[in-house]
Amino acid sequence: MEYFCYHRDRPGSLALREELLEDHWSYMDRYAKELIARGPTFAADGETPTGSVHIVDLPDAATARAFAFDEPNYQAGAYRDVLIRRWRNVLGRTMWDFPGGSEGGNRYLVIGLGEGPAADPGLPTAAQDDLIAYGPLLSDDGGTWLGTACLLRAASPDEARAVLTADRYAGIEVHEWEFGGRR
Repeated sequence: MEYFCYHRDRPGSLALREELLEDHWSYMDRYAKELIARGPTFAADGETPTGSVHIVDLPDAATARAFAFDEPNYQAGAYRDVLIRRWRNVLGRTMWDFPGGSEGGNRYLVIGLGEGPAADPGLPTAAQDDLIAYGPLLSDDGGTWLGTACLLRAASPDEARAVLTADRYAGIEVHEWEFGGRR
C-alpha cells in the first residue's frame, strides 16, 4: 500500500534539521526500496525549508505511521505536524523514473484537500509530461477520496496549482520542491 507523508517544519527549526541531516538520511536509507518519491519543500524564496515529502510503499497504515513518527526530525521536534494519507500511484513509477530527470525547471508539490466525489481521478492532460508523481489521497481503508497530491515540473506556482480543478477542493497548497536524497 502506498502512503503520502508530508512533514511540515516547525518555524525556527532549520538549525535542528541541519544538525540531524545525517540521521534523517540514514533513516531514509533503510526505506530506499520502498520510496516512490522524496524531497524537501521550500518557501517562495527557494531556500528556506518548509517541510519534507515522502511517498512510500508500506504494508499497512500502522507501518506508515511508524515510518512518519519514528523519523529523527519528527522525534526531535523539527516538524510542527505530519499529513499521512493512503495514496495511489497513478503513474506507476518512482520519481527516479521520471523522464525529465532530477534537474532543470521548477519543481512543485501540490496538495488539494477535499470531500465528496473524487476530483481529478485521471491524469491531467495538459501537464502529463511534467508529472513526477500523481495520485489521490485516500482514507486508511482506501475507500474514501480525501484529496489529490502531486509532484510536478511547472513554469510557476500558478501553473502548478492549475493541475488540480480549483473549485473541487477546499484548498490547494503549492510548495517549491526538489528531488530528495543524499547529495
